[in-house]
Amino acid sequence: MQQVIEKASVLIEALPYIQKFRGETVVVKFGGSIMESEIGYRNILKDVAFMECVGLQPVVVHGGGKAVSKKMREAHIQPDFVHGLRVTDKKTIKVVESVLNGEVNPHLVEILEGYGAAAHGVHGEDILSVEKKTGTDPDTGEAVDWGFVGRVSSVDTKPIKAFVKSHIVPVITPLGKGSDGKIYNVNADEAANAVARALKARKLVFLTDVPGLLKDTEKPESLIGSLHVNEVEELIQLGVISGGMLPKVTGAVHALEDGVSKTHIINAALPHSLLLELFTDRGVGTEIINA
Repeated sequence: MQQVIEKASVLIEALPYIQKFRGETVVVKFGGSIMESEIGYRNILKDVAFMECVGLQPVVVHGGGKAVSKKMREAHIQPDFVHGLRVTDKKTIKVVESVLNGEVNPHLVEILEGYGAAAHGVHGEDILSVEKKTGTDPDTGEAVDWGFVGRVSSVDTKPIKAFVKSHIVPVITPLGKGSDGKIYNVNADEAANAVARALKARKLVFLTDVPGLLKDTEKPESLIGSLHVNEVEELIQLGVISGGMLPKVTGAVHALEDGVSKTHIINAALPHSLLLELFTDRGVGTEIINA
């Protein structure tokens, strides 16, 4: 009987959050190492199905780097990274497009539908307009060419809004189309950020392989539960925000500046971390706020 009462208490704790977020758009991004664990991403998608069932409007943006790397090895294409971004030549972009649009995306949609949620795969190049990404090597000062790698310039939100209005979860691949009509690879964090900003989503959630933003990466107990945008620059200077966390946090700040209400960075490996972050008093990751 006590266990039953405890379960009821959990539902009651979630009630005010469900009421608050009902009808609101939440953009959820996941990829990277979690894509190596079907149990892991099934847990995420089960959470997404729950969110849609209780009245939220989830929008999923996913990566698939490991699956892409595997397919490239099978095709005997050597991966090449410059400053953390995959160099994408003509052969590589064909593999990326094939894996993301033809394998990973349909599989995720199938899983969501298996949990009772209506879902629809959206090829990123159908809604994301991009410019070719360019840069300068900080060490040599020379121009850097990543090939078919794009930076999102605009998002066509009409299809996304049509899906969520019809209670269908859009599942979006991180690809874009350039003014030259060609398909470009887009960093999944950047794609999710652009989608959330364009939709002015209530929340943008990054699911990662760490508990959130840590003061000391060796100490999970040093988790920063809540971070104001005004504190970000100092933490960057101190080196607390660095590496793969840097684009997530800076992207989160830009999202907040463009109308997203709150962003979250949470651990994808923790079972049902998405629900725990959104529907409990304490949460389990780092929230970044602007107010």
